[in-house]
Amino acid sequence: MLDVINKKYLYLGFSAILVFASWVLMLSLGLRQGIDLTGGTQWQIAFSKSTSTAAINEALVQRTILSVAPKGTEAIVKRSGNSFIIRLPATSEEEHQAYRTALQKLGNLDEQNFSSIGPTIGHELRQKSIWAIILVLFGISLYIAYAFRKVSKPISSWKYGLATLISLFHDVSIPAGMLAFLGWHSGIEIDTNFIVALLVVMGFSVHDTIVVFDRIRENVLLSRGRGLSLHDVIVKSIRETFARSVNTSLTLILVLLALIFFGPPSLFYFVLTILVGTIFGTYSSIFIASPLLYIMGGKKGSG
Repeated sequence: MLDVINKKYLYLGFSAILVFASWVLMLSLGLRQGIDLTGGTQWQIAFSKSTSTAAINEALVQRTILSVAPKGTEAIVKRSGNSFIIRLPATSEEEHQAYRTALQKLGNLDEQNFSSIGPTIGHELRQKSIWAIILVLFGISLYIAYAFRKVSKPISSWKYGLATLISLFHDVSIPAGMLAFLGWHSGIEIDTNFIVALLVVMGFSVHDTIVVFDRIRENVLLSRGRGLSLHDVIVKSIRETFARSVNTSLTLILVLLALIFFGPPSLFYFVLTILVGTIFGTYSSIFIASPLLYIMGGKKGSG
């Protein structure tokens, strides 16, 4: 039978390595930020006849030299299927139309999407996104500590909150590290959708953790006076909730896999972030949060 506590250092060590590697990737490679978080313009266009990224770049550079757009403008042009995605600094409507006129010399232009965000708004969104993640992490942990306030022996309620905080930190670090690597390897950028994905991961993960913790709390109360150790109580609680946790997560994972293989390409990395976070969130609810609770409980008996 599943005995997570006896192999707790193996599970905790595995997670510590993943979290450490994720933060090394984030600190060394950084996270490539989209225009949502830095400001700028993203323009998706297609042409009626075949053209190249070099030709588009040349047309944009010529327009910049003529001072219709600001001097020093650096355009980044990438092909995406049958269309092109152009990244520019924040662009006014006058500059937008000037670029459009220059590019129409390459053929009939189909403007599929145009988004421009000023650097001030981008900075504000970035700051609010960081604060949103921090406040959710601590808010959930404080709420769980309050919700478990009637349980004081052998585990104080604040320890439930601390174990939850560490687990959630684990759950968001790994997807973030993955996107840092993808940003370096494939040029993937993060935007506000990435922040939403992390918040979704935290919400789903803490829901699973609460189920396990609530069963531990219930079994602690039921086992008083029966001489059961905290080890036995936690192992019993995990066994009783294991099938429920895995089955619930599988239903979401199957939906996410369907979206990855059959959904729109624009949502691929958003869904991938939630998928990776869900897998490791389920893992942390069973193999991280409960062993941490056991260690913080001082390995005391509950009888």
